[in-house]
Amino acid sequence: MAVMPYQNKTKAVVVLENGDFYIGNFFGYPKKSLGEVCFNTSMTGYQEILTDPSYYGQIVVMTYPMIGNYGIYEGYSQSEKVQCFGFIVKKYVKHPSNFISQITLEEFLIQNQTPAVENIDTRKLVLTLRNQGVMRGGIFPDQASFKKEMLDEVLSIPPMAGLDLASKVSTKKSYRYSTTEKKYKIAVLDYGVKKSILRYLDEAGFEVHVFPSHTHAEDIKHFDAFFLSNGPGDPAATVYAIENVKILLTFKKPIFGICLGHQILGLSRGWKTYKLKFGHRGGNQPVMDIRTKKVEITAQNHGFAVETKDQADLEIIYVNLNDQTIEGFKDKEFPILSVQHHPEASPGPNDAKHIFKDFYLMVEKFYENQ
Repeated sequence: MAVMPYQNKTKAVVVLENGDFYIGNFFGYPKKSLGEVCFNTSMTGYQEILTDPSYYGQIVVMTYPMIGNYGIYEGYSQSEKVQCFGFIVKKYVKHPSNFISQITLEEFLIQNQTPAVENIDTRKLVLTLRNQGVMRGGIFPDQASFKKEMLDEVLSIPPMAGLDLASKVSTKKSYRYSTTEKKYKIAVLDYGVKKSILRYLDEAGFEVHVFPSHTHAEDIKHFDAFFLSNGPGDPAATVYAIENVKILLTFKKPIFGICLGHQILGLSRGWKTYKLKFGHRGGNQPVMDIRTKKVEITAQNHGFAVETKDQADLEIIYVNLNDQTIEGFKDKEFPILSVQHHPEASPGPNDAKHIFKDFYLMVEKFYENQ
């Protein structure tokens, strides 16, 4: 039987692991949900955020106050379903105004069995997460008051640090994304890849083939280049991926990593990763290219970062201007490129889109010199 939309009168309680709680109005699919509560500062792109596999296991709070105003369009989804475990907004707009809107946000959440809450003080909630750090939390529908049992449930789930979630969102079967044959074939190791990344790799000139996260390096050795995708969870927990990338590096072929793939590549080269206090999530993150001093405004979504460590054969090329974390590096000898931010920018600006073409040119130059 179909689940009917709530009338925005049903109460729900949002509980954080520090004991804070917020009472608001429930919308979306009527179920309880537990996960890491984080916030995103983007003004648009809620559909892309909801369907980004990097949000698997997380409850997302939007800082922009009105959400749902342009509805849902199938072509904007970054995966086949909603990936985050819950959604929290200040005000849900029931009646979208957009000529390409197909369904409302609530209908989309119901189809994907995702709970959501509105009419809470998201400003206070975000300030708490910013000052104390992201933390475990839960959404409890059909509840109008806090109960200790809710906090007990929140505290029962494991923290994000130490969790391998990439294997949970990766494709189960390999597939070819590109529809035409091209000069260079690239193997994408899917740790939670976004559709827009595959599209931009294809548009840059690659013939794109996608493989499950546990695919052994030897099975894709014949490809011209390798791509390590974005994804959720703790990069250090993906031991299988780190060891696999170490083997890929021995092939001395071009490698490109984004977000989780960037972190896995760093770990495979001997660096370490650490958990950020509240992460970088939004479309307004300033990144400087150290080589040119040019600043790009980027879209980001990550809770971990690569730790700086001197290494003669690696060059740090991008740095975050907010906290000086590493945003990208390349190998001084081989065509290896890695960025922490999202150059495909869904949602976000197009400043960093050139990185896909930059990598293609690196690959082309590499094979021309062979």
